Amino acid sequence: MTLATTVRSERFVFEDLRDVFAKANEEKSGDRLAGIAAASERERVAAKRVLAGLTLAEIVDRPLIDPDEDDVSRLIVDTHDRLAFASIAGMTVGEFREYLLDDEVDGPAIAALKGAITPEVAAAVAKLLSNKDLVLAASKVRVVTRCRNTLGERGVLGVRLQPNHPSDDLGGILLSAADGLLFGCGDAVLGVNPVTDSVASTSAILHALDRLIETLAIPTQACCLAHISTQLGALEAGAPVDLLFQSVAGTEAANASFGVSLALLREGRERVLEHHATRDVAWAGRQVMYFETGQGSALSAEAHHGVDQLTLEARAYGVARAFDPFLVNSVVGFIGPEYLRDERQMIRAGLEDHFMGKLLGLPMGVDVCYTNHTAADQNSADNLLLLLAAAGVNFVIGVPCSDDVMLNYQSVSFHDAAGVRALLGLRAAPEFQAWLEERGLVRAGSRLADARAGRQLVERIGTLIETEAARS
Repeated sequence: MTLATTVRSERFVFEDLRDVFAKANEEKSGDRLAGIAAASERERVAAKRVLAGLTLAEIVDRPLIDPDEDDVSRLIVDTHDRLAFASIAGMTVGEFREYLLDDEVDGPAIAALKGAITPEVAAAVAKLLSNKDLVLAASKVRVVTRCRNTLGERGVLGVRLQPNHPSDDLGGILLSAADGLLFGCGDAVLGVNPVTDSVASTSAILHALDRLIETLAIPTQACCLAHISTQLGALEAGAPVDLLFQSVAGTEAANASFGVSLALLREGRERVLEHHATRDVAWAGRQVMYFETGQGSALSAEAHHGVDQLTLEARAYGVARAFDPFLVNSVVGFIGPEYLRDERQMIRAGLEDHFMGKLLGLPMGVDVCYTNHTAADQNSADNLLLLLAAAGVNFVIGVPCSDDVMLNYQSVSFHDAAGVRALLGLRAAPEFQAWLEERGLVRAGSRLADARAGRQLVERIGTLIETEAARS
């Protein structure tokens, strides 16, 4: 296997596949921080040329991280569908790119290959696609999942309603939830990041969200995004757990830095499935996991093994895929400018993440977000939001007024998400959309709630807030 090429009389030789992958990546401040990025645009082009000429089999047969030293690599090898892979093994990465973009190749044809495509193959082809190509290829693929409702169908843009509060005040959480519901948000999940990672706080939040869902008969699911062990402790204490959440990364060492292992994820999933069986709920299914990822997490944990952050992100999706999740999302700009420096890098990463997740068969969402010390602003978020909606993203995250006052970062507002639905003719999950219409919260041709229906919803949630205050 030759890892060398000449560009305008300049000869470029690459040490190994990891070197080719890193230098073929679009510019990322994280790769530069790791010391593995291309030194020039000419070297980047050379690396892309070499990568385009490699066969998919050459990539699959040469793991970037030794499976005997890393359980994520071992998981990727053990779950690879070699029989399905045989049909594409001889394609070069460049040919595979052309295949995905071919007008004659539709979503079901691409989806049928999900078990054949390894994370490294997904990363390789992503490096050869333009932003428009990432949107076009991803838009072909739909990944439909079911919990209390159905997400991922064509024409649906889900929204995770994120009613975080800086002191985990249940009244404040429920009030923010009311704000989101009035804009038609919350079909993906009512998901709270707790300030205090304790069983008591997690349990209180889960109970409050469950009472909100039951009181208003909302066809959606709840989640408290504490550490997986804390959520399992809350489950053991009697809290209702719809979805079990955990942040995951693309190497064993990076996952260990999160305090998680593949074994713990397996145990957690089985315990939630058992819990759903004991709750005897009509909506109980097999898709009970929710994962978050983000480019740069392995580098920040000093657990990247010299592999570029795009490829490591794809490997995180390899972890997620093994657990048949209901939701997966990249928090694309959350880690900061050390990894994605500005709007251009943030937009590129968001489109890459969504494309790779869909290619690997995941119900992919994106938190369109940035920190205030990044060279980005709300226009940057708007640009990425529109591109992702065109690409068929399963869901985005919505926070009050675009400003998460607990996590101190900027994301998409509830009215931003509603506006994009209106602009592109998208809707909420079908069960949730029907609930909105029955409640009078959505009128035909309008993204605004009926004023009377809105007041009634707020009054009912106000009563619930008073009840929660009395409980505490």
